[in-house]
Parts: sequence; structure tokens; C-alpha cells
Amino acid sequence: MGLEIERKFLVKNLNFLKGVTGVKYSQGYIPSDGNPGLRIRIAGDKGFITLKSNLKGIKVRREFEYEIPVKDAEEMLQFFCLKPYIEKYRYKLDINGRTWEIDVFEGDNKGLVLAEVELDDENQQVEKPEWIEKEVTGDCRYQNSSLAVNPYCSWKDK
Repeated sequence: MGLEIERKFLVKNLNFLKGVTGVKYSQGYIPSDGNPGLRIRIAGDKGFITLKSNLKGIKVRREFEYEIPVKDAEEMLQFFCLKPYIEKYRYKLDINGRTWEIDVFEGDNKGLVLAEVELDDENQQVEKPEWIEKEVTGDCRYQNSSLAVNPYCSWKDK
């Protein structure tokens, strides 16, 4: 069983990404009536299928991810997933022994920049870089699956 324990934050500015190369992500969600969630993702030149489910609290969930042929991922996005897709560039930075993933969204979520850090334990403290604005871990609007159906461009209270 795979566990994902993460915290999510809004980012103040992108100055810290100068000179860092990002990877283009396209991802979609196959409709369901709640749990579990099924995601199809293309990251650069690789395809993935991921099954996610809430486990406990707001930071921990089960996650199973498998690489699939990118052509299969392209067809699954086209024929099975809700539209619009999540489009973003992901940047990875190692800070204090932790990998931070910074997502700079495009399309209907343009203007949104989120940072995530995975933890070993849900109560683990994390030293936040100075470019962090505020934590949004508990706000489900910032989950990618939510952004697919309620994109950032439609929010009244940004």
C-alpha cells in the first residue's frame, strides 16, 4: 500500500524559480461518485495512471501510481477524462532534505501557484521557505481534482 502525506501552500512569487527547468503536466480525472479518484497524467514524455483515496485527516491518503505508455495516457485523457484538463508546469526543488514540488498552473487555473511537500508523518513539522504565502492543506478547492471541475478562473474569492 502506498501512502501520500503532504502539505500544500500558496506561493508569493516566482523569483526563486529563475534558472530552474520545469516539466509540462497534463492531467485529467475520470468521473466518479467520490472515492476513490482515478487520475490520468502525462508528465513530460511519460504517462501515468493513479488511484487516490482519502484515508484519514486532510493530509494522508492512499495512492497507487503506475507508469503507462504515453499514447495510452493521451487516449485516456481524450476519451475518459473530464475537461478541461489540469495544465501546469512542475518544478522540483530540494530544500533542507525535502523535495518541494511547485506547480505553476496554465489554462483555466492560470494565476495559481502551489507548492507541496511530502512528509514521513502527518504531524511532522516542516520548515517553510520564505516564498511561501500561506498553507492551504485543508482547503479542498486547491486539490487538483477540485480544480478540474471548479477552476481557479471561476473563483470569486481568490
